[in-house]
Amino acid sequence: MENNQITVHGHVQGVGFRAATKQIAEQIGISGWVKNQPDGTVLIEAEGEHGKLQEFIKKIDEGPTPFSKVEALDVKNKDILNNYKKFKVVQ
Repeated sequence: MENNQITVHGHVQGVGFRAATKQIAEQIGISGWVKNQPDGTVLIEAEGEHGKLQEFIKKIDEGPTPFSKVEALDVKNKDILNNYKKFKVVQ
C-alpha cells in the first residue's frame, strides 16, 4: 500500500472534477479524499496498491471530465498510511 498526495494544476474547479475523481477512485479501488484549494488547484490524497495508484494518476492526468483541463500534476509519495476506508469529496 502507498499514499500519494497529488496537486492538480489547470482548469479543474467548477467542472465536476472532484465528483469525477471520486468515481474513478471507487472504480479502481483507491481510498482517500479530494478537495479544492484556494489557489485554484485540486488536492488529492490517495491510498492504494502501487499499480492501482499509477492507473488512478494516469486517469486524473487525462482529465476526468470533458470540461477539465489538467496542465500539471505534482505527485508526492507520503510515508504515512491513513488506512482510509473510502474515497470522499471534502468541502
